Amino acid sequence: MGSSATRWPRYVSFLPAAMILAGALWNALSPRAYWGDYLLVSAVTVAGALLPLWHTIAAGAAIVLVETALLYAGGYLRNAAATSIELANLAFTALIAIGVNRVVARHGRRLERVRSVAEAAQRAVVPQPPARVGPLAVAAVYKAAQIEALIGGDAYAVQETPFGTRLLIADVRGKGMGAVGAVAVLLGTFRVEADQAPDLAVLAGTLERALLKEAASREEEVRMEGFVTALLGEIPPDGAEVRLLNCGHPSPYLLHGTAVAALDPDEPGLPLGMSGLGAPQAGPESRPLPPGSTLLLVTDGVTEARDRTGAFYDPAVRLGGRGPFGEPAEVVAALVRDVERWTGGPRDDDMAVLAVTRSGPGR
Repeated sequence: MGSSATRWPRYVSFLPAAMILAGALWNALSPRAYWGDYLLVSAVTVAGALLPLWHTIAAGAAIVLVETALLYAGGYLRNAAATSIELANLAFTALIAIGVNRVVARHGRRLERVRSVAEAAQRAVVPQPPARVGPLAVAAVYKAAQIEALIGGDAYAVQETPFGTRLLIADVRGKGMGAVGAVAVLLGTFRVEADQAPDLAVLAGTLERALLKEAASREEEVRMEGFVTALLGEIPPDGAEVRLLNCGHPSPYLLHGTAVAALDPDEPGLPLGMSGLGAPQAGPESRPLPPGSTLLLVTDGVTEARDRTGAFYDPAVRLGGRGPFGEPAEVVAALVRDVERWTGGPRDDDMAVLAVTRSGPGR
């Protein structure tokens, strides 16, 4: 069937064989003839829908051979007409299963092409940040809620500027292809203005105006209800501190040794795109960034991930005591694995994670 077939759990490949064996035993031991044929037919159908072509052909040949052996053991082969009809029905079922297999494989290949295009678009719109910027090591990951699309409304960026290293992580309202336009405008504006804006407040205002202009050309619902939560950061060239401007976004976390602390703002600001409410934008706040520490920025796909009881994921609690982490990639990998264990299944929202580590002494 193609690459998608390999995503099924390993036991699925043994399921048709188990069904064929169960159907043969049922037919052999049951006082009524053909009771096990339902399992035989189901076995080749399951193989056609879930497994590669050669599995389907093998399952089809197996049910015909098993049925022939059962007919021979029961003395039914002397009735040539009934035997031929029975075997012809099974052979026809096997052919249908092969046809189903080819249709599913064709759609699987089409889905893979769509995924590859979406992945390329995702890399173009939200490229991976550089692995190192000045005194900082950088790592990031993006996980879309729409797994088939591989693209959504979360974004991040890291850029070296005359003012130091500037960071952005953001979450556009909504997910999927509908949020991609706002993400493109947001990141495009950030890349240009991060080198020019004298401080984070000016940069946030420029992003706000760009998003409002983008929303003006869209439908009324987007203009009225669209917004972007964002967190802007600035780390001076010496890396001694980080200046943060929170625009309605989940707080970042500081990992130092085995401790994990949420850097909650003293005065949280409004999300970008909501300046029409008239509330003033909050100002930047400075926090120390000790050598060897990691600044972890996430979107609400992390903080609003729920377990089976409905409890929210808390990075400070879940990651606390696991350090020290040597590289930001270790932090990102540990967080993503832990969120997946926490939810135990598909997520409801996109998830973006950005981690920057200040090099420690001797590094």
